[in-house]
Amino acid sequence: MRIWVNGALRESTEAIVSVLDHGMTVGDGVFETVKAVDGTPFALGRHLDRLERSARGLGLPAPERELVQRACAEVLAANPAKLGRLRITYTGGLGPLGSDRGDSGPSLIVALGEVAHRADTAAVVTVPWTRNEHSAVAGLKTTSYAENVVALARAHQYGASEAIFGNTAGRLCEGTGSNVFVVLDGRILTPPLTSGCLAGVTRALALQWLDAEEADLPLSVLEEADEVFLTGTLRDIQGVSRVDDRDLPAPGPVTAKAVAVFAERAAADLEP
Repeated sequence: MRIWVNGALRESTEAIVSVLDHGMTVGDGVFETVKAVDGTPFALGRHLDRLERSARGLGLPAPERELVQRACAEVLAANPAKLGRLRITYTGGLGPLGSDRGDSGPSLIVALGEVAHRADTAAVVTVPWTRNEHSAVAGLKTTSYAENVVALARAHQYGASEAIFGNTAGRLCEGTGSNVFVVLDGRILTPPLTSGCLAGVTRALALQWLDAEEADLPLSVLEEADEVFLTGTLRDIQGVSRVDDRDLPAPGPVTAKAVAVFAERAAADLEP
């Protein structure tokens, strides 16, 4: 693997960032994961828009878009893969051992890992921890992912591959790496961004392409929904076969249609 680190491609053994980088010491950074098929990224523009929003939300200067695009192109060319996870990481750069930032400027790292196609369906569990919709970093895709690591480990303990959070008000929010949609009486619904969920790129496309709607929903909606599905960069649309102890049709008829529509629209436009 060849990785782009602060201006140049390097072999993986030489792709080094200082242990004093603020992304390492305090999680002061943002990132994007982009799907790449046969070396071509999907919806890269939308991902870079969100990277810039997340950076500004942390008080970091927006990354230079042309530089990020060049880094992505070089990494994709250097690492051929049928299906790849393109990871763009942008941090506060060298800093002190505390929350104050240094003045050396940000770090930019771009890497690519080959991945397998996701399963057609997933089992999920709800977790007892909540997303704080009032947090200073609510809705930002930051490198501070420990909460997701803990929740996902719990999901694996229960034979599931994703964990679902409610927020502090007991409303449905999101998964550790996905947005959540429910089908109620034929309507496709997903929590609004005010719930604290991430503004997912696939979520936005699903809202646009599937005649879906935002709705403020209780976490308990998962106990009564006719169908549930997840959206995410490497999931696209994935039916949910089980929520906690409740089995669901997966993919149900609405989800199956959504999968087909999304696949068709995504294939027709790689930069929607």
